[in-house]
Amino acid sequence: MKNRIFIIALILLSLRIMSQSIDEVRVPLIGDSAPKFTAETTLGKINFPDDYYGKWKILFSHPADFTPVCSSEIIELSYLQDDFKKLSTQLLVLSTDGINSHMEWIKSLESIKYNDRESVKVEFPLISDIGLEISKQYGMLHANSSKTKNIRGVFIIDPENKIRAISFYPMTVGRNLEEIKRTLIALQPSDNQDVLIPANWKDGDDVLIHSPKSVEESNKMKEKNDSKLYSYTWYMWFKKI
Repeated sequence: MKNRIFIIALILLSLRIMSQSIDEVRVPLIGDSAPKFTAETTLGKINFPDDYYGKWKILFSHPADFTPVCSSEIIELSYLQDDFKKLSTQLLVLSTDGINSHMEWIKSLESIKYNDRESVKVEFPLISDIGLEISKQYGMLHANSSKTKNIRGVFIIDPENKIRAISFYPMTVGRNLEEIKRTLIALQPSDNQDVLIPANWKDGDDVLIHSPKSVEESNKMKEKNDSKLYSYTWYMWFKKI
């Protein structure tokens, strides 16, 4: 009897500790170094980010295999995977399911002709995080949603392993993958050319430059008559692409 009481108490204590540890998980912020990890995936063991040196990385989390919203996301991501390759970007998908489940799910997804398109191969790794270690490192477990299943997180990570963009979606709403690609495309010229990206920007649109410090400085810029620059007001200057 004492042993049974002890075991029950131990289980309750373990559950309490797990709950507390999830509640206290911190989401890494923009500008932070992306947490490192080693994991088993559908393409073998990976060491993140070392295996993707010099590349941009996008880490997606999803709640569970063989679920409708997640399935639509993986398929759509597969249709876009060649676009991401051209942008020197590695896609990685993570959930708390096991490798065998991932493999069977991929096999099923690759047989689907989605939205009247031909079926497509999933060429990026699906990471198994049964122990929840990676999910905790990235703050993907939100206790009021689930303590064992990830919400829909996205981390865009640059070649220097710095987190550059973060988004979280609820379990019931699929992500706009074109928007994620747009954000990645916007970050690259922003870095390379030291420019700013306006609202609703699309690849090829004009970009913003850093604002002049004063009206006087803006007037001096106008006097230069640079054909590549134009403004709507003294603090809002665009550069033509």
